[in-house]
Amino acid sequence: MATRTPEEVFAHHGQALGSEDLEGILADYADDAILVVQKKVYRGRDGAREVFTQLLADLPQAKWELETVFVDDVLYLEWKATGGGRKVEDGIDTFVFRDGMIRVQTVVYTVGPA
Repeated sequence: MATRTPEEVFAHHGQALGSEDLEGILADYADDAILVVQKKVYRGRDGAREVFTQLLADLPQAKWELETVFVDDVLYLEWKATGGGRKVEDGIDTFVFRDGMIRVQTVVYTVGPA
């Protein structure tokens, strides 16, 4: 089976996030993934589970607006989301992909009232 491209991985990630499929989201992360979220470090799929459980709680049934820049194995993402009476207007993530998986992700966002 061919390794997924970063674009393919992110397409699946976005689809899983949009449908709030936590297991689908986690399937895109490498076993040794590192996530740096709001200056805190999370590791592996357990760390990703913690991060996305919080994000989905912060923004339930969110509507997402994404702007992406892919360069080789890196994705720069600016995002906005509204859900559950709250919104984020300043989301910025960086992803580093390896072997068809998300290896590193940084995330910063501020949740405010919608």
